[in-house]
Amino acid sequence: MTATLPPRRLLGDLRQHASVRRIVLDDGPERGVRALAFSTGGGLDFWVLSDRSFDIGPLWWRGVQLGWQSPAGFRAAALTERWDDDGRGVERGFSGMLVTCGLDHVRRGENGLPLHGHLPYTPGRLLAYGEAWDAEEPHLFCQGEMTEFRIGGEGLRLVRRIEAPIGGTVLHVLDELENIGPAPQEIAVLYHVNPGFPLVDDGTTVTLDGERILGPLAPPELETPPPAWRGVGGASATATIAAPACPVVLETRWRPDTLPCLQTWRNVRHNIGVIGIEPCTAAPDAPKPKLAVGEKIRLGVTLRLRPS
Repeated sequence: MTATLPPRRLLGDLRQHASVRRIVLDDGPERGVRALAFSTGGGLDFWVLSDRSFDIGPLWWRGVQLGWQSPAGFRAAALTERWDDDGRGVERGFSGMLVTCGLDHVRRGENGLPLHGHLPYTPGRLLAYGEAWDAEEPHLFCQGEMTEFRIGGEGLRLVRRIEAPIGGTVLHVLDELENIGPAPQEIAVLYHVNPGFPLVDDGTTVTLDGERILGPLAPPELETPPPAWRGVGGASATATIAAPACPVVLETRWRPDTLPCLQTWRNVRHNIGVIGIEPCTAAPDAPKPKLAVGEKIRLGVTLRLRPS
C-alpha cells in the first residue's frame, strides 16, 4: 500500500510528510538509548533502536501501537546481563516489535551459550540514515552494523539496512552476515517478531501461506505452551496475524532458502499478551548452517500492514 506523494511546492520541508530523525531516550532504564524515529507519511511510524541491535521497538499504524512492550521498557544494553537467571537474562530486556537473536546461537541456553545468543540489545554503529526522495522508489532508510567477536571463538559481523517506502505501510529488514573470523563458523539467526494488542486479542489467528497454524485464541491463558516449529519451503513465505476487532493485519515475509524454519510462541497470560512469529535459519533438531572464512549470507524479513 503506497500513498500518493504530496506536491513539493506545498511543503516547506519534505520531512513534514516523511522523515527519519535521530532521538535519544532520557528516562528510567531507557536513558541514553539511541534510536531513529521513522515516519513514512502513509500511516506507518516506528523506532529503530540503534543501541539495541537496530531492532524495531514501538511500531504504530495510524497512531495505534502494535508492537508488544514489556513493563521494563527498552532497557539500555548495560542493564541487561544475559547470564542472569540461569542464562535467561535476555528475558529481562525483551520488548518491541522485533528482537533479533543469534548470531551463533538461538533458543534455549546450552553448551555455555545463553538464551538466544549474544546479539540481542548489542549497541550498533550507525553508518547512514535519511530520506531518499529521488530514488526510483522514494524511501526512508538507515544502516548500521553489529560485531560479535571473541579471541579463539566466533567472528561475525551483521550489517543491517532498514528501508520503508515513503507513503507506504511496509518496512524491509535487509541483513548481510559475514564470517570475519579465522575459521569456518556455524551461524544461527532468529527474527523474533512480537505483535501485541490489538493484534493479540480474542479470536486472534496466525496463518502461514493461508493455512491456519495458531488460534483462534481466547486470552488470557493460565499457562505458556512451549514453542512450536515447522519447516518452510518455496520461494517465499508469509505469516499473517489478525484479530477480529483489529482494523489491520500484520504480514511477516521472508525467504525460506535462508530461513527454512518458522517457530511460533505465545504468552497470553494475564497482563502479558504477546505472540512470537519467528523465522529462523534452522529447526531445533537440524544442523546449523556454516559460513567459510570471509563468506557472507543475506537474510531478512519484511513487515507489511494492510487493512483487515
